Amino acid sequence: MNRRIMDIALEEARLAAERGEVPVGAVIVRDGDILAKAGNRTRELCDVTAHAEIAAIREASVRLKAERLPECDLYVTLEPCAMCAAAISFARIRRLYFGAEDIKGGAVVNGPRFFSQPTCHHAPEFYSGIGEKDAALLLTHFFQQKRL
Repeated sequence: MNRRIMDIALEEARLAAERGEVPVGAVIVRDGDILAKAGNRTRELCDVTAHAEIAAIREASVRLKAERLPECDLYVTLEPCAMCAAAISFARIRRLYFGAEDIKGGAVVNGPRFFSQPTCHHAPEFYSGIGEKDAALLLTHFFQQKRL
């Protein structure tokens, strides 16, 4: 676990918030090198699949010219949803580090617990709570501003 990498994911989340997107950021690393970083862009691109995790996986895959990323670790500020958990599994991400849990939409430790299902072909090691307070604060502030 590398807090510096999570801080970069948090910065991507802040940038997403500035664009009016739900503030979620993701970074993919291999051997300490950053391969990809992204924030949510669902509204900007009018694309429900443009979550930070998916964008980062796409960028890293293009950079490595590989559909699978077995030596890569993903840092994301919020617990991935079912769609993103599936993409993480299909990409064969080695380790997943995430900040805040998502009780309503999360699919790792909440909801369907995707990686625990017998139909899941690859389950990464996963660790939660990294930068949790900062990630949760970003989300709380974002939604408070939306309700004003």
